[in-house]
Amino acid sequence: MTVGKYNIELLPPSFSAWSPKKARSKQIAVLMSGGVDSSVAAHLLKEDGWDVLGITMKIPVSCSSSSRRCCGADAAFVCNELDIPHYFVDVTEAFEQLIIEPFRRSYAKGQTPNPCVDCNTLLKFSLVWDFLEEAFEISHLATGHYARVTETGGQVRLSRAEDKAKDQSYFLYGIASEKLPRFVLPLGKLTKEHVRSIAAQLNLSVADKPESMELCFAGEGDYRAALTGDEANQHGDITDMQGNKIATHTGIANYTLGQRRGVGFAGGQPLYVGRIDAETNTIALGTREEVSSRTIRANQINVLIPEELVIGRQVYGKIRSYGDPQPCKVVNASREHITVEFDQAQFAPCPGQKLVLYDSNDNIIAGGTISPKTAA
Repeated sequence: MTVGKYNIELLPPSFSAWSPKKARSKQIAVLMSGGVDSSVAAHLLKEDGWDVLGITMKIPVSCSSSSRRCCGADAAFVCNELDIPHYFVDVTEAFEQLIIEPFRRSYAKGQTPNPCVDCNTLLKFSLVWDFLEEAFEISHLATGHYARVTETGGQVRLSRAEDKAKDQSYFLYGIASEKLPRFVLPLGKLTKEHVRSIAAQLNLSVADKPESMELCFAGEGDYRAALTGDEANQHGDITDMQGNKIATHTGIANYTLGQRRGVGFAGGQPLYVGRIDAETNTIALGTREEVSSRTIRANQINVLIPEELVIGRQVYGKIRSYGDPQPCKVVNASREHITVEFDQAQFAPCPGQKLVLYDSNDNIIAGGTISPKTAA
């Protein structure tokens, strides 16, 4: 992918212009969303002796919410408070083509995409990072994610945060391995409470800002706000896992695997969405056991520790962002696919979501997109 293809544009400085005073090895761009985490990350970098440049991506829809001030404005004002230059980078076209449209297509296919991972992989750590290198000659990049970049035996690793309850390494696995040595994560050893206390001590305007829990391009609302067209509205059949019709649904784009509430059918026992078939426009409901699987297959993989991705190797996998990695064994591995078998069946693996594998030291080995056919 090339920057020029998507008309990425640098907008004028929000306040003061970038005028670095230190060598390139101590210059860093920090991607700022306008939240407390990236704001404190920028402060910590400056305190650590970096020449810091704040960057906010201008994307579609994100500023349409009337509930609070635009996130980009918050980021710009925080940078002004910290005496850090700030710029917007307009990635509207790239975001529409690489994130929003695939998101819509995935739901239309009955899949459950993870646009936050795709944004990190395809935009932040690829197009935007390359653009910043060209525009500012800055080679280092930082974010406010809770994860760590560690070095072991001369090898740089992407690792889980020390605060496991807040760990966000799952969202970062798609970074190219050659960029890891230039990737900085200032919050990897901190807790959220500590970060908020730092923001409060600095009297930052975002110190008490609530966490963003929904999709940025859906105006911080329900993801269905970003779904348009027929795929969100075509009614169809709800069946049991054996194919017997039991009810009707309001459009497959409105359902995800593992969903229990709001499915439109009340059975005599807890039932979950266990299958979504775009070709027949049907969804199937099953028990927890029926919608669980031990064998998970992923494609579109990114490998960070090739020597650990060995058939028969005991690793630890996650099929969704929350929870701890669970023991599993690599049963197949190539440049295109990974298949693992978990010790215990995993609830509702969702095609389109991500499978991320860790070693016993919490380092990411590889990750990929869960395939509609999870069996090897």
